[in-house]
Amino acid sequence: MHKLSRLVRFSINPFLPADSEGFNSFASRPAGEGLAIFFELTVALVGEVEPATGLVVNVSDIDEKVQKYVVPIFARQIRKDFRQGQHIGLLGITKLLKSAWGQLADKLGKAKLKELSLALNPFRKVTIEGKDCKMSYFSEKFEFAATHKLWNDEFSDEHNHKVFGKCANPAGHGHNYIAEVTIKRPADGDNFCIGDFERVVDDEFIKVVDHKNLNEDVPHFAKTIPTVEELAAFAWEKLAGKFGEAALHCVTIWETDKTYCCYCG
Repeated sequence: MHKLSRLVRFSINPFLPADSEGFNSFASRPAGEGLAIFFELTVALVGEVEPATGLVVNVSDIDEKVQKYVVPIFARQIRKDFRQGQHIGLLGITKLLKSAWGQLADKLGKAKLKELSLALNPFRKVTIEGKDCKMSYFSEKFEFAATHKLWNDEFSDEHNHKVFGKCANPAGHGHNYIAEVTIKRPADGDNFCIGDFERVVDDEFIKVVDHKNLNEDVPHFAKTIPTVEELAAFAWEKLAGKFGEAALHCVTIWETDKTYCCYCG
């Protein structure tokens, strides 16, 4: 079984009756006009590879179906709400994704629709896993800078260098980390304040580790080596149970753009 994901970009100007189709799918189709709203929708499918083609689904078919069946849903709702001065909160976004799911689910051949994820901006997204899903997932990325030393005093110097390589510098080294925090909440729940969510993450985790020597300044790591794995688990420990009706679903820590770890409790 394969999982195939396709990112589809489109733009909508809420004050025009329609947007030009556009011819650059890397940018967005429809293209949008002037100061339009830009969307990135990730469509994730699971299915078997067709022996004759080597494909689960031709990605151009995904693009076509999204543009034909999903974009009009977003365009109608956004134009209606904008012209009436209506705010579109997370509940409204989840409803749009559910409507999109209903339109796409039976139009992608033998493949099964697994997830729909809408990027609200480069660091924030909403995800659902079914038309009648009970929960939706909200994710946001945060940044922090910290130094750490990967070293076990029970090992010899030689063994430390063998295990940790160049990261075994006795003086430590630093990273510009990215933390993505994902919560799950009732799909039909009330809108929640993103600012409150951000404040919790900032107070409970980011301020604890940002611009710190993790080994020296964070008591948890006095006896625990602050690897990216342990840092993700520490973030979970600090944040679990802090989001009211929403539950912490996953914490992902990027140490570099090539190395990251997800921890799901």
